[in-house]
Amino acid sequence: MLDLAIIGGGPAGLSAGLYATRGGLKNVVMFEKGMPGGQITSSSEIENYPGVATVMDGISFMAPWSEQCMRFGLKHEMITVNKISKNDDESFDIKLEDGNVQKAKAVIVCTGSRPRRAGFKGEDEFFGKGVSTCATCDGFFYKNKEVAVLGGGDTALEEALYLANICSKVYLIHRRDEFRAAPSTVEKVKKNGKIELITNAIVDEVYGDNSGVCGVKVKLKDGSIRDLSVPGIFTFVGLDVQNEILKQDDGSFLCNVEETGQVIVNLKMQTNVKGLFVAGDLRIDAPKQVISAAGDGAVAALSALSYVESLH
Repeated sequence: MLDLAIIGGGPAGLSAGLYATRGGLKNVVMFEKGMPGGQITSSSEIENYPGVATVMDGISFMAPWSEQCMRFGLKHEMITVNKISKNDDESFDIKLEDGNVQKAKAVIVCTGSRPRRAGFKGEDEFFGKGVSTCATCDGFFYKNKEVAVLGGGDTALEEALYLANICSKVYLIHRRDEFRAAPSTVEKVKKNGKIELITNAIVDEVYGDNSGVCGVKVKLKDGSIRDLSVPGIFTFVGLDVQNEILKQDDGSFLCNVEETGQVIVNLKMQTNVKGLFVAGDLRIDAPKQVISAAGDGAVAALSALSYVESLH
């Protein structure tokens, strides 16, 4: 039986693995289907992580984390976890996609969040064919072309700035006239001659053909439609938490969650289920920042360490 199972390999999961193994737990496995790093690996620019003064992209930023966090014995299993359930003996079953089941004394869930769909016509049809949620991944395909960006938060504005370095023009579409991003980022966007702001507007439709997106129809405040002839649109309209593995056979959740699906935890990252901890974007009131997720992972690991020791 595992001392601790960690589900998810982003900053929260990696930090949890580091603190748990360095703290003395011997049998700790992090389950992550892909390479560790998490959602931040798709970011084009990180400049606000204390102690890292060099501005870098997400992949470069996360590169040393795995080596450091596995230095003390953390194991990585490249497989998807389908469900977590609790047994009568207080242990947990970790049900894997291949049908196997691993047992664990404690579990930390760090499955994070995924980009939310904006909900406009044509979004699903052209997703991956001109509709994207990752400027770092797909921006290069639009070199010297015009693109649109949808959103008004930090991510949307940062990615608009990133795309402005590649594309000939960026249309930034936002439903309000004020942005939710950091003032310094808003100032950079407003000063960038390649970015045109289209505020008090919504994306009505994305259209195209077999080759992909051909244009974006934007509904303005007065109800008129502006047609942008762009081959691509990048959407950044928030995140949805990935809580699916906590769902039980009867449709209920293993632990208490709020209406949005975020897991309710205390300051020790404890859920209402003994031995089950949640860290990072999945928890209530998560700031959705790398530094916060890493801190959550450390706190969850220290709590799990105390819990496992109390079982002896």
